[in-house]
Amino acid sequence: MSFSEKSRKSWIEETFSKRECVKFIPSSRDLHRCVPVCQVCQNLIRCCCGRLMGEHSWLESLPPISVYPGPGQDVEEDWSIKLHTKASPTNAYGTIDFQDTATRVCRAKYVRVAVDSKPELLLQLMLREWQMERPKLLLIVQGGSENFTLPPKVKQAFSKGLITAALSTGAWILTDGINTGVSKYVGDAVKTFGSHDLRKRNTVGITPWGVIDNNTDLIGKDLFRPYQPVGNPLSKKACLNGFHSHFLLVDDGTMGKHGCQQGFRRKLEKHIQLQKIHPRLNQGVPMVCVVVEGGPAIVSTVLDYVSSVPPVPVFVFEGSGRAADLLAFLHKQTAVDKHLDADIKEDFLVRIGDVFGVETEEASWLYSLLLQCMDYRHSITIFDSESEDQMSPDAAILTTTLKGTKASPAEQLSMALAWDRADIAQKDILVYGQHWQVGSLEQAMLDALVMDRVSFVKLLIDNSMTMSRFLTVDRLEELYNTPQGQTDRFLRHLVEDAKQTSLPIGYRLSLIDMGLVIEYLIGGAYRSTYTRKHFRAAYRTKHKDGRRESSTSLSKQRQGLKSKKSRSLQDLHFFRTAQPYKCKEQNTSPGSSREMTLTPGLGDAPLLIPFNFNDLFVWAVLQQRQQMALFLWQHGEEALACATVACKLYRSMAFEARQSNMDDNIAERLKAYSLEFGQLAVDLLDCAFRQNEQMAMKLLTSEMEAWSHFTCLQMAVSSCHRPFVSHSCTQTLLTDLWTGPLNMRKNSFLKIILSLLVPPAILLLEFKSKAEMCHVPQSHEAMLFGLDSVKSVPAHDHKDSQDAERGLSFHEKCPGPVSETLSCMMAQCLSWITKLYEFYTAPVVKFWFHTMSYLAFLMLFSYVVLVKMEDHPSVQEWLVIAYILSTAVEKTREVLVSQPGKLSQKLKIWFSEYWNISDFIAILLFLAALTLRWQADPYRTAGRISYCLDIIFWFIRVMDLLAVNQHAGPYLTMITKMTSNMFYIVVMMAIVLLSFGVSRKSILSPNEEPSWSLARDIVFQPYWMIFGEVYAGEIDPCENDNPCPPASFVTPMLQAVYMFFQYIIMVNVLIAFFNNVYFDMASTSNKLWKYNRYRYIMTYQEKPWLPPPLILLSHITLGLRAIYRRVSGDAEQEERGSRLKLYLGLEDHKTLHEFEEKCVQAYFHEKSDGLHSSQINRIRATAERAEEMCMMVGEVSEKVVFIQNSLSELDCQLGQLQDLSVLAVDTLTLLSASDSLHQEEARLAQCRPVTASRHILPHSWTLPHRSGVDCDVLNMRRLMAKSCKSTPPSLLKGYTVVPGRSASQECHVGGRVSRGGRQGHTEEGNEGAKQSLGVTIS
Repeated sequence: MSFSEKSRKSWIEETFSKRECVKFIPSSRDLHRCVPVCQVCQNLIRCCCGRLMGEHSWLESLPPISVYPGPGQDVEEDWSIKLHTKASPTNAYGTIDFQDTATRVCRAKYVRVAVDSKPELLLQLMLREWQMERPKLLLIVQGGSENFTLPPKVKQAFSKGLITAALSTGAWILTDGINTGVSKYVGDAVKTFGSHDLRKRNTVGITPWGVIDNNTDLIGKDLFRPYQPVGNPLSKKACLNGFHSHFLLVDDGTMGKHGCQQGFRRKLEKHIQLQKIHPRLNQGVPMVCVVVEGGPAIVSTVLDYVSSVPPVPVFVFEGSGRAADLLAFLHKQTAVDKHLDADIKEDFLVRIGDVFGVETEEASWLYSLLLQCMDYRHSITIFDSESEDQMSPDAAILTTTLKGTKASPAEQLSMALAWDRADIAQKDILVYGQHWQVGSLEQAMLDALVMDRVSFVKLLIDNSMTMSRFLTVDRLEELYNTPQGQTDRFLRHLVEDAKQTSLPIGYRLSLIDMGLVIEYLIGGAYRSTYTRKHFRAAYRTKHKDGRRESSTSLSKQRQGLKSKKSRSLQDLHFFRTAQPYKCKEQNTSPGSSREMTLTPGLGDAPLLIPFNFNDLFVWAVLQQRQQMALFLWQHGEEALACATVACKLYRSMAFEARQSNMDDNIAERLKAYSLEFGQLAVDLLDCAFRQNEQMAMKLLTSEMEAWSHFTCLQMAVSSCHRPFVSHSCTQTLLTDLWTGPLNMRKNSFLKIILSLLVPPAILLLEFKSKAEMCHVPQSHEAMLFGLDSVKSVPAHDHKDSQDAERGLSFHEKCPGPVSETLSCMMAQCLSWITKLYEFYTAPVVKFWFHTMSYLAFLMLFSYVVLVKMEDHPSVQEWLVIAYILSTAVEKTREVLVSQPGKLSQKLKIWFSEYWNISDFIAILLFLAALTLRWQADPYRTAGRISYCLDIIFWFIRVMDLLAVNQHAGPYLTMITKMTSNMFYIVVMMAIVLLSFGVSRKSILSPNEEPSWSLARDIVFQPYWMIFGEVYAGEIDPCENDNPCPPASFVTPMLQAVYMFFQYIIMVNVLIAFFNNVYFDMASTSNKLWKYNRYRYIMTYQEKPWLPPPLILLSHITLGLRAIYRRVSGDAEQEERGSRLKLYLGLEDHKTLHEFEEKCVQAYFHEKSDGLHSSQINRIRATAERAEEMCMMVGEVSEKVVFIQNSLSELDCQLGQLQDLSVLAVDTLTLLSASDSLHQEEARLAQCRPVTASRHILPHSWTLPHRSGVDCDVLNMRRLMAKSCKSTPPSLLKGYTVVPGRSASQECHVGGRVSRGGRQGHTEEGNEGAKQSLGVTIS
């Protein structure tokens, strides 16, 4: 057991305690009077703590002899927790494993605590020991503790709303934790809608220890105890719900008694309410009480919550039953007038009595409590799930929380920000007409960025939050210095690597440090804005003067701001607007809104504030906040550039994470982020290419002012983004770059070779028009040549320029009159000169020109090494020397003109390529050989041998020329991959070879003297054995009567084992490895070749067109031009023009950015359409519809049951009417018979006088069933309840359906009785009539 576990155990036992009753006080003294107490009494008499005498603890006292007090003792002693219980260290804590939850793992932490435990210690237990997340909302669920039935729609709204609100905000849910009543519905909600992550299920049950069934099974220290939450149905105790995550088992020393947890729970709630919702926010944790059903005690609980200071808002689910429905009914009835009408009040009192089953006096008291609750009606919200206009239940709960706390708008925004519920903020906080304090929204934006709330950043930007005003140097540094655990440590490691020093503890990162990190990750010639001289000077001056103004915007200074001369259109800086991603509605000048000084006295050069979204985007990438980076990428400009930059940064960070031996998950996550942005770049490029091919290619090569004057293509190549470079758009552009202005489709190499051999054939070639070349970038040299030619030509009008864009030749534009013939001839000559220049500067022509020259050089070099070397070099050797020396000068020029500023960085980048290393070795070896060649023998011979070895490197260089070919290039890529990956197999083969060679040589030559030849003998023969040469004559050294060295018989066996292992196993493993590499590379070799094609094209694009040794003339020309530009002060233009870029003017930049914005919009539109039409989304929509249909079916079934009950009541009433009609007919029949008898008696009396006898009518002649009718009338009156407005449905159903059923039963019974009575009375009437007739006749 670790020390931390022991300390945790000891802390829990020292901090928390349990309570046990130590004095037996009988709750009743009238059961038994035996002295001493018998065994029967011990099983019948209970203490006031709820335990039987046999179950009571007798550690502090002896069992009583009698339950009656002795002399001098108090007869009536009240039991109390303080006097009659004793605290001792808790003996029950650990983990519960619920057994009946087969669908998922359900385990819960639990601890037994005393009822008087301090809430601060309980919170410490939950946060530190149980590792619960700090609550951002407290959802208190109150309701009925007994089982009840919720309507399907109410159950759905409660379950989904509660869990959605908890999961989306990081809330804690507090319940009673038992497996009955509302706590069971909370558990069912967690089961249906909750998260499978145990850390996110913060559902805390606060349960009395004494009411838990089988609580003795939980006794133990740090237990892992299985628990079966199925209790005894005859037991009054309750079981724990299996879908709660934590349990606080409150012990007050009683057994089987509820209610002790209420005060404990209330103290804990108040303490949690005092905690901060987030470390950055000062707002406390908000609370809301959710009421579902409930008994009379819930009314008092609601009044306690709403009347507290500050008030706790109450959210009532209407239709859940009992107390919730009474609150909903009274809340709606008192919306206008607090006092109810007399008849409504009387009816409402009756309802209270019927719902709770209480007498009139208690109903009146509950009614007064309900009216007191209505005094705080603003803190009570009624949710009607039957209403169609009602919002979602989770949004309604959170809205109730915001409105019930009476917080200011800024505090409400902080709460919504902590919950990450932008929908609540948009609907209820950021509304029109809301008054905000100065700086509150800026602080909210800063908090949203720090807390990584993407939805809030978007919401604040949509509500007119201007990034150019928000983002300052101090705020950006605060963002970089935000502590974020592992990410912050990794960023500091990057700073240490970039600065080559260790950072002290508590070091605050600066923007200059971030600039160094960006340069370190991107590498190459990239220079961050934060490391520019002017930015450094302004930054240091700002911090030196201590002028940190929160309203100043982030300053940026681009290279070259010192130059005050007028610049050409290509050198104008285009600064982006710092607005979210929208279509531009108005044309504002870039300089008017972006130029602002950081402080009034910083000097003449103002600090500009462009690229705010780029700064935040880079911050999000370096902080590894992928969702924030995606949002900023979507809403910023230069989306293609940002995607390639993020791809490069993430890829470099993944490499650094692997090199630093950090967690593999970090490297994999960063690699996944890089791939995601790389795929975004490819998708956006594909979308742009489908819309406009030329504009898409302009996006690839246009200069990015914000990213160190790089191009998207350069950034993609530096990040090794092969899918981007191998895209059709990039390859089309590379093809146009490769062919240049030449318009050739078939047999291009034959035409080029012929034109090189016969220069006049150049004029017969076809060239591209200006319109066809508008998207192709040109080198700075070519651009200057074109400008000079334009300056030398007479100015043409606008129509001529349009004709030039259409590709019309000068001959077609030449006018007819003789007066202009001279100008046409001059233009024609200039056209020929331009064609010659364009032909020789095309990369494909340079390639063939240099290749032909190189092949001639190899022929001459081969001739030199094959023939006898004279004392003085021959003409051929002089040509070879001139070629190699001029090549060395060209390699030196390549290093010097590369983009990095420092020579060390230039050399590092140049040596990063394999062919440059090969050329460097070949040149050094040739120079060494040339030096030895001028000496006398034997140095001359050594120089000739060096020549012979040096030519190997120059022949191997031919393979790089083959790489340009589409068919040979992929094979060269495969060979390179095989060579680089076979290192470990070759090392293993070398180990086997040395093990056999050393043992063989030592056995066969035991008497060798020390010499260097031993090393050769060890590996010579074993190496050739790999290729099948077994030296059969030397296998047995004892043949031919040679002297046998000791143990020579061992060498044949060693050779057999060596040949089997090396020749059979290792060689075949190497072949299988090569085979595997071949098949792996076969599918991707074409993409790899397309990716490497960029390097070949750029190599020949930047090379002078003359091959060695004539290339020295080009070097002289370039040197003179560089000197001229240095003298004229245009060195910056020379530096920027060292790479192939497309220079655009301000209007062209705007047009290109607008096109890119349209492409981003089109891309996300296509993506959203695809998402909506995806199969998963359709399945989800179908499931939601099916769920809605199930709810509707449930409602219909409920209505059908209600209709059936109504029909049964109607049938009862119809039966009563039928019985009454039959009774009326019988009565009329009896009356008719009576009249007939009277008439017969009168007639007989007239015929024969008879003594009149008194006649008593039989009982059957009277109208029966009066009591039954009266009962029916009373039932009807009870059914005719007074109609009140907004009566909750459950109240109506509970008030009408149940009496209706009893009335219908009474009606059916009454009907049967009436029918039986009617038949009995009819028979008695008939018999009485017969008797009377008999008497009369007699």
